[in-house]
Amino acid sequence: RRRMEAVVFVFSLLDCCALIFLSVYFIITLSDLECDYINARSCCSKLNKWVIPELIGHTIVTVLLLISLHWFIFLLNLPVATWNIYRYIMVPSGNMGVFDPTEIHNRGQLKSHMKEAMIKLGFHLLCFFMYLYSMILALIND
Repeated sequence: RRRMEAVVFVFSLLDCCALIFLSVYFIITLSDLECDYINARSCCSKLNKWVIPELIGHTIVTVLLLISLHWFIFLLNLPVATWNIYRYIMVPSGNMGVFDPTEIHNRGQLKSHMKEAMIKLGFHLLCFFMYLYSMILALIND
Protein backbone atom coordinates (compact mmCIF):
# COMPACT_ATOMS: atom_id res chain seq x y z
CA ARG A 1 0.00 0.00 0.00
CA ARG A 2 2.71 2.50 1.00
CA ARG A 3 4.84 1.57 -2.02
CA MET A 4 1.86 2.32 -4.29
CA GLU A 5 1.37 5.68 -2.54
CA ALA A 6 5.01 6.54 -3.19
CA VAL A 7 4.59 5.67 -6.90
CA VAL A 8 1.45 7.84 -7.10
CA PHE A 9 3.27 10.81 -5.59
CA VAL A 10 6.44 10.33 -7.67
CA PHE A 11 4.28 10.38 -10.82
CA SER A 12 2.32 13.39 -9.51
CA LEU A 13 5.59 15.17 -8.73
CA LEU A 14 6.98 14.59 -12.23
CA ASP A 15 3.70 15.65 -13.82
CA CYS A 16 3.62 18.73 -11.62
CA CYS A 17 7.15 19.67 -12.76
CA ALA A 18 5.96 19.52 -16.37
CA LEU A 19 2.92 21.66 -15.50
CA ILE A 20 5.14 24.23 -13.74
CA PHE A 21 7.36 24.37 -16.81
CA LEU A 22 4.25 24.80 -19.00
CA SER A 23 2.90 27.61 -16.80
CA VAL A 24 6.22 29.44 -17.04
CA TYR A 25 6.20 28.92 -20.83
CA PHE A 26 2.66 30.39 -21.02
CA ILE A 27 3.71 33.41 -18.93
CA ILE A 28 6.83 34.06 -21.04
CA THR A 29 4.95 33.68 -24.34
CA LEU A 30 2.11 35.96 -23.19
CA SER A 31 4.56 38.58 -21.96
CA ASP A 32 6.37 38.40 -25.31
CA LEU A 33 3.03 39.21 -26.95
CA GLU A 34 2.40 42.01 -24.46
CA CYS A 35 5.79 43.56 -25.30
CA ASP A 36 5.22 43.08 -29.07
CA TYR A 37 8.15 40.69 -29.47
CA ILE A 38 5.86 38.21 -31.28
CA ASN A 39 2.60 38.66 -33.15
CA ALA A 40 -0.77 37.45 -31.87
CA ARG A 41 -1.11 34.64 -34.42
CA SER A 42 2.25 33.06 -33.59
CA CYS A 43 1.68 33.49 -29.84
CA CYS A 44 -1.73 31.82 -29.96
CA SER A 45 -0.58 28.94 -32.13
CA LYS A 46 2.34 28.31 -29.73
CA LEU A 47 0.04 28.33 -26.69
CA ASN A 48 -2.83 26.34 -28.25
CA LYS A 49 -0.36 23.55 -29.04
CA TRP A 50 0.05 23.00 -25.27
CA VAL A 51 -3.57 23.39 -24.06
CA ILE A 52 -4.52 19.72 -24.54
CA PRO A 53 -1.27 18.30 -23.04
CA GLU A 54 -1.82 20.57 -20.00
CA LEU A 55 -5.43 19.43 -19.73
CA ILE A 56 -4.48 15.74 -20.01
CA GLY A 57 -1.56 16.04 -17.58
CA HIS A 58 -3.62 17.70 -14.90
CA THR A 59 -6.66 15.44 -15.41
CA ILE A 60 -4.55 12.24 -15.16
CA VAL A 61 -3.11 13.33 -11.81
CA THR A 62 -6.56 14.32 -10.54
CA VAL A 63 -8.05 10.94 -11.51
CA LEU A 64 -5.00 9.13 -10.05
CA LEU A 65 -5.52 10.93 -6.73
CA LEU A 66 -9.20 9.95 -6.78
CA ILE A 67 -8.38 6.29 -7.47
CA SER A 68 -5.71 6.23 -4.74
CA LEU A 69 -8.21 7.80 -2.29
CA HIS A 70 -6.23 10.93 -1.44
CA TRP A 71 -9.39 12.97 -0.97
CA PHE A 72 -7.98 16.27 0.22
CA ILE A 73 -5.44 16.58 -2.60
CA PHE A 74 -8.03 15.32 -5.10
CA LEU A 75 -10.52 17.99 -4.01
CA LEU A 76 -7.77 20.61 -4.22
CA ASN A 77 -6.98 19.57 -7.83
CA LEU A 78 -10.59 19.13 -8.99
CA PRO A 79 -11.46 22.83 -9.56
CA VAL A 80 -8.35 23.41 -11.71
CA ALA A 81 -8.96 20.26 -13.75
CA THR A 82 -12.61 21.22 -14.18
CA TRP A 83 -11.63 24.75 -15.22
CA ASN A 84 -9.18 23.40 -17.85
CA ILE A 85 -11.86 21.11 -19.31
CA TYR A 86 -14.53 23.85 -19.22
CA ARG A 87 -12.21 26.35 -20.90
CA TYR A 88 -11.40 23.86 -23.66
CA ILE A 89 -15.04 22.85 -24.24
CA MET A 90 -16.34 26.45 -24.31
CA VAL A 91 -14.12 27.64 -27.18
CA PRO A 92 -16.47 29.41 -29.62
CA SER A 93 -16.71 27.80 -33.06
CA GLY A 94 -14.51 29.61 -35.55
CA ASN A 95 -11.86 30.41 -32.95
CA MET A 96 -8.34 29.07 -33.38
CA GLY A 97 -8.48 27.52 -29.90
CA VAL A 98 -8.49 28.66 -26.28
CA PHE A 99 -6.10 31.42 -27.35
CA ASP A 100 -7.47 33.22 -30.40
CA PRO A 101 -5.38 35.89 -32.20
CA THR A 102 -8.41 37.94 -33.25
CA GLU A 103 -9.71 38.19 -29.67
CA ILE A 104 -6.60 38.14 -27.47
CA HIS A 105 -6.27 41.95 -27.45
CA ASN A 106 -10.03 42.51 -26.88
CA ARG A 107 -11.68 43.09 -23.49
CA GLY A 108 -8.46 42.61 -21.52
CA GLN A 109 -8.20 38.98 -22.56
CA LEU A 110 -4.41 39.12 -22.59
CA LYS A 111 -4.39 40.30 -18.97
CA SER A 112 -6.84 37.58 -17.92
CA HIS A 113 -4.78 34.88 -19.69
CA MET A 114 -1.68 36.21 -17.94
CA LYS A 115 -3.44 36.24 -14.55
CA GLU A 116 -4.68 32.68 -15.12
CA ALA A 117 -1.15 31.49 -15.99
CA MET A 118 0.23 33.15 -12.83
CA ILE A 119 -2.47 31.57 -10.65
CA LYS A 120 -1.77 28.15 -12.19
CA LEU A 121 1.96 28.61 -11.59
CA GLY A 122 1.29 29.36 -7.91
CA PHE A 123 -1.10 26.42 -7.66
CA HIS A 124 1.37 24.00 -9.26
CA LEU A 125 4.19 25.23 -7.00
CA LEU A 126 1.98 24.58 -3.97
CA CYS A 127 1.12 21.12 -5.32
CA PHE A 128 4.80 20.40 -6.01
CA PHE A 129 5.69 20.80 -2.35
CA MET A 130 2.58 18.90 -1.25
CA TYR A 131 3.45 15.97 -3.52
CA LEU A 132 7.09 16.08 -2.42
CA TYR A 133 6.10 16.00 1.24
CA SER A 134 3.58 13.19 0.64
CA MET A 135 6.14 11.18 -1.34
CA ILE A 136 8.76 11.50 1.38
CA LEU A 137 6.17 10.54 4.01
CA ALA A 138 5.13 7.48 1.99
CA LEU A 139 8.77 6.41 1.53
CA ILE A 140 9.68 6.90 5.21
CA ASN A 141 6.65 4.97 6.44
CA ASP A 142 7.32 2.10 4.04
